[in-house]
Amino acid sequence: MTKLLSVYGFLLFFMACGGDKDPAKLFGVQLEGNKNKFQQNQEVGVAIKNKKNIEITEPVYFIDGRELQLTNGKLKLDLPTLGNKVLTAKIGIENQTVEIQKKIKLLAEKAPEVYTYEIVNTYSHDPTAYTQGLEFYNGVLYESTGKKGASTIRKVNFETGEILQKIDLDKTVFGEGITLLNDKLYQLTWQSGLGYVYNPSNLAKIQNFSYGESREGWGLCNDGKRLYKSDGTEKIWFLDPTTLEEQGYIETVTNKSIFNMANELEYVDGKIYANVYQKESMMIIDATSGAIEGVINFGGLKNKVDKGPQWDEGNSVLNGVAYNKERETFFVTGKNWNKLFEVKIRKKS
Repeated sequence: MTKLLSVYGFLLFFMACGGDKDPAKLFGVQLEGNKNKFQQNQEVGVAIKNKKNIEITEPVYFIDGRELQLTNGKLKLDLPTLGNKVLTAKIGIENQTVEIQKKIKLLAEKAPEVYTYEIVNTYSHDPTAYTQGLEFYNGVLYESTGKKGASTIRKVNFETGEILQKIDLDKTVFGEGITLLNDKLYQLTWQSGLGYVYNPSNLAKIQNFSYGESREGWGLCNDGKRLYKSDGTEKIWFLDPTTLEEQGYIETVTNKSIFNMANELEYVDGKIYANVYQKESMMIIDATSGAIEGVINFGGLKNKVDKGPQWDEGNSVLNGVAYNKERETFFVTGKNWNKLFEVKIRKKS
Protein backbone atom coordinates (compact mmCIF):
# COMPACT_ATOMS: atom_id res chain seq x y z
CA MET A 1 0.00 0.00 0.00
CA THR A 2 2.83 2.41 0.91
CA LYS A 3 4.50 1.70 -2.42
CA LEU A 4 1.24 2.41 -4.28
CA LEU A 5 0.86 5.74 -2.47
CA SER A 6 4.41 6.65 -3.36
CA VAL A 7 3.80 5.89 -7.05
CA TYR A 8 0.50 7.81 -6.92
CA GLY A 9 2.28 10.79 -5.32
CA PHE A 10 4.92 10.74 -8.04
CA LEU A 11 2.24 10.67 -10.75
CA LEU A 12 0.51 13.68 -9.19
CA PHE A 13 3.86 15.48 -9.06
CA PHE A 14 4.61 14.57 -12.68
CA MET A 15 1.20 15.93 -13.72
CA ALA A 16 1.89 19.13 -11.75
CA CYS A 17 5.04 19.46 -13.83
CA GLY A 18 2.87 19.51 -16.92
CA GLY A 19 4.41 16.22 -17.99
CA ASP A 20 7.86 17.81 -18.10
CA LYS A 21 10.57 15.42 -17.00
CA ASP A 22 12.63 18.28 -15.51
CA PRO A 23 10.96 19.37 -12.24
CA ALA A 24 13.57 22.11 -11.73
CA LYS A 25 11.66 24.16 -14.32
CA LEU A 26 8.85 24.60 -11.78
CA PHE A 27 11.12 26.51 -9.43
CA GLY A 28 13.45 29.47 -9.43
CA VAL A 29 15.92 31.15 -7.11
CA GLN A 30 14.77 34.65 -6.15
CA LEU A 31 17.51 37.00 -4.90
CA GLU A 32 17.02 40.25 -3.06
CA GLY A 33 16.38 43.19 -5.39
CA ASN A 34 16.28 40.84 -8.42
CA LYS A 35 20.03 41.44 -8.76
CA ASN A 36 22.71 39.15 -10.11
CA LYS A 37 25.79 41.16 -9.03
CA PHE A 38 26.99 41.03 -5.45
CA GLN A 39 30.14 41.74 -3.47
CA GLN A 40 32.25 39.36 -1.43
CA ASN A 41 30.91 38.91 2.14
CA GLN A 42 27.61 40.59 1.24
CA GLU A 43 24.47 39.20 2.91
CA VAL A 44 21.70 38.59 0.39
CA GLY A 45 18.05 37.69 0.91
CA VAL A 46 17.02 34.54 -0.95
CA ALA A 47 13.84 32.53 -1.55
CA ILE A 48 12.55 29.74 -3.79
CA LYS A 49 9.91 30.64 -6.37
CA ASN A 50 7.46 27.74 -6.29
CA LYS A 51 5.25 28.08 -9.38
CA LYS A 52 2.84 25.23 -8.52
CA ASN A 53 2.97 25.48 -4.69
CA ILE A 54 4.39 21.97 -4.51
CA GLU A 55 5.43 20.76 -1.09
CA ILE A 56 9.24 20.86 -0.81
CA THR A 57 11.87 20.50 1.88
CA GLU A 58 13.90 23.40 3.23
CA PRO A 59 16.41 24.43 0.50
CA VAL A 60 20.16 24.06 0.94
CA TYR A 61 22.36 26.46 -1.04
CA PHE A 62 25.78 25.85 -2.62
CA ILE A 63 28.36 27.69 -4.70
CA ASP A 64 31.41 25.83 -6.06
CA GLY A 65 30.36 22.81 -3.99
CA ARG A 66 30.57 24.88 -0.79
CA GLU A 67 27.44 25.01 1.36
CA LEU A 68 26.28 28.52 2.29
CA GLN A 69 24.64 29.08 5.65
CA LEU A 70 21.10 30.46 5.53
CA THR A 71 20.42 32.81 8.46
CA ASN A 72 17.12 34.69 8.76
CA GLY A 73 16.47 34.16 5.08
CA LYS A 74 19.87 35.53 4.02
CA LEU A 75 23.03 34.01 2.56
CA LYS A 76 26.49 35.39 3.30
CA LEU A 77 28.62 35.27 0.16
CA ASP A 78 31.95 34.64 1.89
CA LEU A 79 33.60 32.61 -0.87
CA PRO A 80 37.38 32.31 -1.37
CA THR A 81 37.23 33.07 -5.12
CA LEU A 82 35.32 35.67 -7.12
CA GLY A 83 33.85 36.06 -10.61
CA ASN A 84 31.12 34.20 -12.49
CA LYS A 85 29.38 31.77 -10.13
CA VAL A 86 26.41 29.42 -10.14
CA LEU A 87 24.21 29.46 -7.03
CA THR A 88 22.61 26.03 -6.62
CA ALA A 89 19.60 25.36 -4.41
CA LYS A 90 18.86 21.74 -3.52
CA ILE A 91 15.30 20.86 -2.49
CA GLY A 92 13.54 17.60 -1.78
CA ILE A 93 10.33 16.59 -3.58
CA GLU A 94 8.64 13.20 -3.31
CA ASN A 95 11.79 11.40 -2.17
CA GLN A 96 13.94 12.93 -4.87
CA THR A 97 16.41 15.84 -4.85
CA VAL A 98 15.98 18.67 -7.33
CA GLU A 99 18.69 21.23 -8.10
CA ILE A 100 17.78 24.78 -9.13
CA GLN A 101 20.51 27.05 -10.45
CA LYS A 102 21.01 30.78 -10.88
CA LYS A 103 24.01 32.53 -12.41
CA ILE A 104 25.50 35.40 -10.41
CA LYS A 105 28.60 37.58 -10.45
CA LEU A 106 30.56 37.80 -7.22
CA LEU A 107 32.68 40.96 -7.16
CA ALA A 108 35.39 42.38 -4.90
CA GLU A 109 34.44 43.83 -1.55
CA LYS A 110 36.41 47.07 -2.00
CA ALA A 111 37.41 49.37 -4.83
CA PRO A 112 41.05 49.08 -5.99
CA GLU A 113 43.52 51.43 -4.38
CA VAL A 114 45.48 53.73 -6.67
CA TYR A 115 49.28 53.47 -6.88
CA THR A 116 51.95 55.46 -8.67
CA TYR A 117 55.64 54.93 -9.42
CA GLU A 118 59.05 56.42 -8.77
CA ILE A 119 61.84 55.90 -11.31
CA VAL A 120 65.01 54.60 -9.63
CA ASN A 121 67.14 53.97 -12.73
CA THR A 122 66.82 54.06 -16.51
CA TYR A 123 68.64 51.55 -18.75
CA SER A 124 69.02 50.92 -22.47
CA HIS A 125 66.63 48.47 -24.09
CA ASP A 126 66.55 46.97 -27.57
CA PRO A 127 63.99 49.03 -29.54
CA THR A 128 63.46 46.16 -31.99
CA ALA A 129 62.14 43.99 -29.11
CA TYR A 130 58.35 43.71 -29.20
CA THR A 131 58.37 42.79 -25.51
CA GLN A 132 55.89 40.16 -24.31
CA GLY A 133 57.55 38.67 -21.23
CA LEU A 134 60.18 39.79 -18.73
CA GLU A 135 61.61 38.00 -15.69
CA PHE A 136 64.74 37.85 -13.51
CA TYR A 137 66.25 34.47 -12.69
CA ASN A 138 69.57 33.95 -10.90
CA GLY A 139 70.48 37.56 -11.55
CA VAL A 140 69.84 37.39 -15.32
CA LEU A 141 67.03 39.18 -17.10
CA TYR A 142 65.11 36.92 -19.51
CA GLU A 143 62.90 38.42 -22.20
CA SER A 144 60.38 37.09 -24.70
CA THR A 145 59.45 39.07 -27.80
CA GLY A 146 56.53 38.75 -30.18
CA LYS A 147 55.31 39.23 -33.75
CA LYS A 148 55.46 36.49 -36.35
CA GLY A 149 58.90 36.36 -37.90
CA ALA A 150 60.42 38.41 -35.07
CA SER A 151 59.62 36.35 -31.98
CA THR A 152 62.58 35.45 -29.77
CA ILE A 153 63.62 34.25 -26.35
CA ARG A 154 66.72 35.96 -24.97
CA LYS A 155 68.97 36.66 -21.99
CA VAL A 156 69.83 40.30 -21.41
CA ASN A 157 72.32 42.31 -19.36
CA PHE A 158 69.78 44.74 -17.90
CA GLU A 159 72.42 47.34 -16.98
CA THR A 160 73.72 47.73 -20.56
CA GLY A 161 70.90 46.35 -22.67
CA GLU A 162 73.34 43.87 -24.25
CA ILE A 163 71.72 40.68 -25.56
CA LEU A 164 73.76 37.87 -24.02
CA GLN A 165 72.05 35.04 -25.88
CA LYS A 166 69.07 34.78 -28.21
CA ILE A 167 67.18 32.18 -30.19
CA ASP A 168 64.55 32.83 -32.83
CA LEU A 169 61.16 31.15 -32.72
CA ASP A 170 59.57 29.59 -35.77
CA LYS A 171 58.27 32.30 -38.11
CA THR A 172 54.74 30.94 -37.85
CA VAL A 173 54.35 31.66 -34.10
CA PHE A 174 53.89 34.81 -32.02
CA GLY A 175 55.93 34.71 -28.80
CA GLU A 176 54.22 35.70 -25.54
CA GLY A 177 54.80 35.55 -21.76
CA ILE A 178 57.56 33.70 -19.92
CA THR A 179 58.37 32.48 -16.42
CA LEU A 180 61.16 30.46 -14.80
CA LEU A 181 60.74 27.78 -12.16
CA ASN A 182 62.89 24.86 -10.98
CA ASP A 183 65.57 25.52 -13.63
CA LYS A 184 63.06 25.50 -16.45
CA LEU A 185 62.08 28.41 -18.68
CA TYR A 186 58.46 28.36 -19.86
CA GLN A 187 57.22 30.41 -22.82
CA LEU A 188 53.77 30.88 -24.33
CA THR A 189 52.74 31.60 -27.88
CA TRP A 190 49.69 33.67 -28.69
CA GLN A 191 47.24 31.78 -30.92
CA SER A 192 49.18 28.65 -31.86
CA GLY A 193 47.92 26.67 -28.85
CA LEU A 194 51.50 25.76 -27.93
CA GLY A 195 53.97 26.58 -25.21
CA TYR A 196 57.66 25.74 -24.93
CA VAL A 197 59.98 24.64 -22.14
CA TYR A 198 63.71 25.48 -22.30
CA ASN A 199 66.91 24.93 -20.38
CA PRO A 200 67.56 28.46 -19.07
CA SER A 201 71.35 28.06 -19.10
CA ASN A 202 71.64 27.57 -22.88
CA LEU A 203 68.07 28.15 -24.14
CA ALA A 204 67.92 24.64 -25.57
CA LYS A 205 64.30 23.54 -26.03
CA ILE A 206 63.25 20.62 -23.80
CA GLN A 207 59.66 20.14 -24.89
CA ASN A 208 56.48 21.60 -26.33
CA PHE A 209 53.15 21.62 -24.48
CA SER A 210 49.58 22.28 -25.56
CA TYR A 211 46.91 24.39 -23.89
CA GLY A 212 43.81 22.89 -22.33
CA GLU A 213 40.63 24.94 -22.01
CA SER A 214 42.40 28.30 -21.95
CA ARG A 215 41.78 30.29 -25.08
CA GLU A 216 45.17 31.77 -25.95
CA GLY A 217 48.64 32.42 -24.52
CA TRP A 218 49.22 35.89 -23.01
CA GLY A 219 51.09 36.28 -19.70
CA LEU A 220 52.88 33.82 -17.44
CA CYS A 221 54.26 33.86 -13.87
CA ASN A 222 54.69 31.49 -10.91
CA ASP A 223 54.48 31.41 -7.12
CA GLY A 224 57.26 28.86 -6.63
CA LYS A 225 54.86 25.91 -6.88
CA ARG A 226 52.60 26.43 -9.88
CA LEU A 227 52.31 28.55 -12.99
CA TYR A 228 49.71 31.27 -13.62
CA LYS A 229 48.61 31.89 -17.21
CA SER A 230 46.46 34.70 -18.64
CA ASP A 231 44.63 34.04 -21.91
CA GLY A 232 42.90 37.28 -22.93
CA THR A 233 39.77 36.59 -20.90
CA GLU A 234 38.91 37.31 -17.26
CA LYS A 235 40.53 34.01 -16.30
CA ILE A 236 44.02 33.39 -14.94
CA TRP A 237 44.72 29.67 -15.11
CA PHE A 238 46.77 27.45 -12.77
CA LEU A 239 49.19 25.06 -14.48
CA ASP A 240 51.10 22.17 -13.00
CA PRO A 241 54.79 22.92 -13.83
CA THR A 242 55.56 19.24 -14.44
CA THR A 243 52.57 18.07 -16.50
CA LEU A 244 51.60 21.56 -17.79
CA GLU A 245 47.96 20.60 -17.24
CA GLU A 246 45.45 23.31 -16.33
CA GLN A 247 44.16 22.76 -12.78
CA GLY A 248 41.61 25.54 -12.43
CA TYR A 249 41.55 29.31 -12.56
CA ILE A 250 40.66 32.54 -10.83
CA GLU A 251 38.70 35.38 -12.43
CA THR A 252 39.85 38.99 -12.14
CA VAL A 253 37.24 41.37 -10.73
CA THR A 254 36.84 44.82 -9.25
CA ASN A 255 34.06 45.85 -6.89
CA LYS A 256 31.97 46.81 -9.92
CA SER A 257 32.71 44.39 -12.75
CA ILE A 258 34.58 41.37 -14.08
CA PHE A 259 37.70 42.54 -15.92
CA ASN A 260 39.36 40.77 -18.85
CA MET A 261 42.49 42.76 -19.73
CA ALA A 262 45.31 41.01 -17.83
CA ASN A 263 48.36 40.65 -20.07
CA GLU A 264 51.99 40.20 -18.92
CA LEU A 265 52.21 38.81 -15.36
CA GLU A 266 54.57 38.85 -12.38
CA TYR A 267 53.98 37.20 -8.98
CA VAL A 268 55.18 38.88 -5.77
CA ASP A 269 54.16 37.95 -2.21
CA GLY A 270 50.70 36.57 -2.96
CA LYS A 271 49.85 39.22 -5.56
CA ILE A 272 49.87 39.07 -9.34
CA TYR A 273 51.05 42.24 -11.06
CA ALA A 274 49.46 42.35 -14.51
CA ASN A 275 49.86 44.79 -17.36
CA VAL A 276 46.49 46.08 -18.52
CA TYR A 277 46.33 45.35 -22.25
CA GLN A 278 47.12 48.48 -24.30
CA LYS A 279 46.88 50.75 -21.25
CA GLU A 280 49.48 52.69 -19.25
CA SER A 281 48.54 50.89 -16.09
CA MET A 282 49.05 47.70 -14.14
CA MET A 283 46.74 45.73 -11.85
CA ILE A 284 47.59 44.25 -8.47
CA ILE A 285 45.51 41.07 -8.20
CA ASP A 286 45.03 38.85 -5.15
CA ALA A 287 46.32 35.51 -6.41
CA THR A 288 43.80 33.54 -4.32
CA SER A 289 40.51 35.39 -4.82
CA GLY A 290 41.06 37.25 -8.10
CA ALA A 291 40.17 40.59 -6.51
CA ILE A 292 41.89 43.55 -8.18
CA GLU A 293 43.18 45.27 -5.07
CA GLY A 294 45.19 48.02 -6.72
CA VAL A 295 45.83 49.84 -9.98
CA ILE A 296 49.23 51.34 -10.75
CA ASN A 297 49.09 54.44 -12.95
CA PHE A 298 52.14 54.45 -15.24
CA GLY A 299 50.99 57.58 -17.05
CA GLY A 300 53.86 59.64 -18.44
CA LEU A 301 56.35 56.77 -18.62
CA LYS A 302 55.80 56.25 -22.34
CA ASN A 303 56.72 59.89 -22.99
CA LYS A 304 60.24 59.24 -21.68
CA VAL A 305 60.91 56.78 -24.53
CA ASP A 306 62.53 57.80 -27.83
CA LYS A 307 60.33 56.88 -30.77
CA GLY A 308 62.53 55.11 -33.32
CA PRO A 309 61.80 53.54 -36.73
CA GLN A 310 60.12 50.50 -35.14
CA TRP A 311 57.67 52.68 -33.21
CA ASP A 312 53.98 52.03 -33.79
CA GLU A 313 51.79 54.49 -31.91
CA GLY A 314 48.92 52.05 -31.58
CA ASN A 315 50.97 49.02 -30.53
CA SER A 316 54.14 50.32 -28.84
CA VAL A 317 52.52 50.16 -25.45
CA LEU A 318 53.60 49.39 -21.88
CA ASN A 319 54.25 45.65 -21.58
CA GLY A 320 56.78 43.70 -19.55
CA VAL A 321 57.19 43.55 -15.78
CA ALA A 322 59.89 41.81 -13.73
CA TYR A 323 60.54 41.95 -9.99
CA ASN A 324 64.13 41.94 -8.73
CA LYS A 325 64.10 40.38 -5.26
CA GLU A 326 67.60 41.52 -4.34
CA ARG A 327 66.91 45.16 -5.22
CA GLU A 328 63.21 45.04 -4.18
CA THR A 329 62.29 46.98 -7.30
CA PHE A 330 60.25 46.39 -10.43
CA PHE A 331 61.60 46.63 -13.98
CA VAL A 332 59.13 47.71 -16.67
CA THR A 333 59.34 48.44 -20.37
CA GLY A 334 57.14 48.32 -23.46
CA LYS A 335 56.89 47.04 -27.00
CA ASN A 336 59.68 48.63 -29.09
CA TRP A 337 60.75 50.87 -26.20
CA ASN A 338 64.40 51.87 -26.18
CA LYS A 339 64.43 52.14 -22.39
CA LEU A 340 63.98 49.82 -19.44
CA PHE A 341 62.86 51.50 -16.21
CA GLU A 342 63.63 50.38 -12.67
CA VAL A 343 60.83 51.66 -10.46
CA LYS A 344 59.43 51.57 -6.96
CA ILE A 345 55.67 51.34 -6.57
CA ARG A 346 53.87 53.25 -3.83
CA LYS A 347 50.35 54.25 -2.93
CA LYS A 348 49.21 57.55 -4.32
CA SER A 349 48.90 60.10 -1.56
